[in-house]
Amino acid sequence: MVDSVTLISFSLVALGIVCAPGPNKMYLVSCSLTQGKKAGFFSLLGVVTGFIIYVIATILGLDFIFKTVPLLYSAIKIAGIIYLLWMAWNAVKPGSVSVFEPHDVPHHTLKKLYLNGLMTNLLNPKIAVLYISLLPQFEHPQNGPLALQIGVLGTTQIIVSLSVNILIVLFAGQVSQMLRERPVWKKIQKYFMATVLGLLALNLAFDKNK
Repeated sequence: MVDSVTLISFSLVALGIVCAPGPNKMYLVSCSLTQGKKAGFFSLLGVVTGFIIYVIATILGLDFIFKTVPLLYSAIKIAGIIYLLWMAWNAVKPGSVSVFEPHDVPHHTLKKLYLNGLMTNLLNPKIAVLYISLLPQFEHPQNGPLALQIGVLGTTQIIVSLSVNILIVLFAGQVSQMLRERPVWKKIQKYFMATVLGLLALNLAFDKNK
C-alpha cells in the first residue's frame, strides 16, 4: 500500500501538473467561457475518462516495459524533464497567453464535447509525462504490489485533477475577468506556474532511478 508521505508528495506533484497550462486547461476554459458550464462539465467528463485509460494502461504495461528495458525508462525520464522545462518557458516567454484568455472553439453536441475532451487528454504530452516519467518515482517495491500502488496513485491524481478542473469550469468566467482587469495577477499566475514546473523538472532530474 502507498504510505501517507508518498501519497501527500504525489498529490502535490499532481496539483502542480493540473494547474500548469496545457491543452486540457485551454479546452476546458474555452468551452466553459464560450458555451457555458454544461459544455465544460461534459468536456471534463471526457478528460477524466482519459485519465482512467492512462491508469489502466500504466497498470497493464509500463512497469513491465521499464523493468525489461531500463534504458527506455531513463530516456523517457530525460524527455519528461525537457518537456517540463519547455512548458515552464512557454508560461513566461514574451507574448505567452494565459489559459484563462478564451479561444474560439466550435460549438458541438454534448457527445462531441465529451469525445473532444477525451482525445485532448489522451494526446496531451503533459499527462504522458505525469504517468510515464513522474508516477514511477513514487513506486516502492517494499510497499506491496506495484499494480495496487499505481491504482492508488492514479486514483489520487484523478481526484486532484477533477477537484481543480471542476473549480475551473465553475469559475472560469470570474477568473478570466479578474485577469483582464488586473494584469499584475496574470503575471503572478504565469510566473507561479513556471516556478512549479521548473521545480518538478528539478525533482525529476535529481530523483534516482529505481
